[in-house]
Amino acid sequence: MILKDKTLVTTNSAKSKAGQKQELDVAFYLRRAFKDHPQVFVFNDVKFKHNGESAQIDHLIVYTYGFILIESKSITGEVAINQHQEWSRSYRGQWQGMPSPIKQVELQLALLKSLVRDNAPQLLPKMFGKIQQNFGGREWHSICAISSNAIINRDNTPKTLEERLVKSEFIADKLLDIMKLPASIPNALHFFSTNTRPWFSEESLVRICEFLLEQNITPATQLKTDAIASSLNEPSPIYQDESTLIAPSPIASVAQEQSSTNNEVNLKCKQCRNGNTLKARSGRYGYFVTCSECDTNTPMKTSCPQCSSANTKVSKRKELYSLVCGDCENTAFFKFD
Repeated sequence: MILKDKTLVTTNSAKSKAGQKQELDVAFYLRRAFKDHPQVFVFNDVKFKHNGESAQIDHLIVYTYGFILIESKSITGEVAINQHQEWSRSYRGQWQGMPSPIKQVELQLALLKSLVRDNAPQLLPKMFGKIQQNFGGREWHSICAISSNAIINRDNTPKTLEERLVKSEFIADKLLDIMKLPASIPNALHFFSTNTRPWFSEESLVRICEFLLEQNITPATQLKTDAIASSLNEPSPIYQDESTLIAPSPIASVAQEQSSTNNEVNLKCKQCRNGNTLKARSGRYGYFVTCSECDTNTPMKTSCPQCSSANTKVSKRKELYSLVCGDCENTAFFKFD
């Protein structure tokens, strides 16, 4: 499930545009692979603060067994990493050193780990009602997604580092290989399986995801990016042709104003138009709400708040209801008072 999209910003910097396009490319592949996956939750462009430090994560995956952080790196030309894990890149035949994106994402991982550990009592239940669980044994991974049109020189790259480098179009395959998800969500019988990894319950996953959305210090809803990302099949070298870059858009200035409208569904009773005391229920024909004022049932399936398409479906995870559009792929959450 996609819980947060990439925030688009207006910029005249070619470097910033290239970096933004790379993040959009990776977000595109993540959406295609995991938008309906019940065990995978995707956050794009997350920024948070903790203990006086701040971190910005390009892509964060929360899944049944842990967390994966992805650093997107836009590179046109060739990139090489030596045996000392030092990075260099070529551009128009010129080589120069560059900061290690792996080291960068490792710093982000450390701060995120500290954040969730310090808030474990509100995110994880107590065992037997007495012993507070923590995040020990949960999986933590960090990888780097490099532009699909880049050339990665792996000749002298240490094996442990090489395994953490992936081109954008292979990101979903890499994540599935890391996560090794079971066919169904684990339950009490999972103790008797050969997979002994500690897992998050559905309730804990909901708490963690809601907590991360609350911690994010940028708008939780962004501009839709499918039109841009749909050109991924034949990506052009970013620095060679300015026409392939993302042009500054006046829409970006009003993205924050549109956010609450596009990602919230405010249902009203079809009979009395009451929207304050509705109770969500499910039945033979799907999800609906019951009005406490007139006792009328109203279907939760409605048109998409982003594009007004009727091609939508309602899904539920614990107490969290969402409306997913089959056309623009917007995910909106139902708001109940």
